[in-house]
Amino acid sequence: MTSLKSPRRISLAAVVCAALAFSLPGCATPAVAPPAAGEAPAKVEKNADTGIAKLTLTQRGIDRLELKTEPVTAGSGTEIKLPYGALMYDANGKTWVYTNPAPRVYERQELAVSRVEAGVVTATAGPPAGTQVVTVGAAELFGAEFNTGK
Repeated sequence: MTSLKSPRRISLAAVVCAALAFSLPGCATPAVAPPAAGEAPAKVEKNADTGIAKLTLTQRGIDRLELKTEPVTAGSGTEIKLPYGALMYDANGKTWVYTNPAPRVYERQELAVSRVEAGVVTATAGPPAGTQVVTVGAAELFGAEFNTGK
């Protein structure tokens, strides 16, 4: 014998589900404001030879992402040291950092990690000492570079 639910019960369930869906702020799509007057829009320019993009952000974009950078420091010999928060891994296991070579400009650069200890990455190859690397917000830059949001 099959059980038939009353139409009123199904309608009530639909109304409750709809009310929940529209009341959850995490499900809402945030409005994106255009760049401020006189400010160029953000852009992603791929290098045809390397496939690595140069990301130029608006100041508003940097503020929204709450990007933070710290300088690479010299290690012993030819080694460099940087905060673990700057380290990114791609799908193939390669290690990268995002450098900040100019104001509002970010570029991904490969890193040859030799060890990670106590929140400090030691590398044998990567950006030179003094280079600013992104320590907060690198995952968002990675997503913007590869258009993962679309």
